[in-house]
Amino acid sequence: MRNAIAAIFLMLATAVGAAEALPASADPVLEARVQKLAEELRCLVCQNQNLADSHAELAIDLKNQVREMLQAGKSEKEVVDYMVQRYGDFVLYRPPVKMTTLLLWGGPFVLFAGGLGVLFINLRRRRNVAAVPLSAAEHDAALRLLEEKKEGA
Repeated sequence: MRNAIAAIFLMLATAVGAAEALPASADPVLEARVQKLAEELRCLVCQNQNLADSHAELAIDLKNQVREMLQAGKSEKEVVDYMVQRYGDFVLYRPPVKMTTLLLWGGPFVLFAGGLGVLFINLRRRRNVAAVPLSAAEHDAALRLLEEKKEGA
């Protein structure tokens, strides 16, 4: 009975603490702009996660910095330009196609094409291998081995 009461209190305490986090600003337009930019910027410590989805301390700090810059009157482009200048193209969730990011964008296609090339070469080699006919002596020896195996089994 005591365990059941303790379980009920534990569930109630969990439900009370599960409220959705309030935005840091009372201005919903500003929060929408912050959220939009946070979805376009990559968390620098997480693996393939944007600032909006990350709960890392650095991501929260960067999101707060974005909020402060927008409150100070900077445009979204100015905020993104500042982040790229400070952290490089890696901070962009979708980096632009340019010489420094060409391998990032084209690498998967090159690897895929290379894999297909290796596959086709191997398949062609298999098809071109001609079956070497056995001599009469080799044929007789193979038959004897098969008969011995039947008798031994």
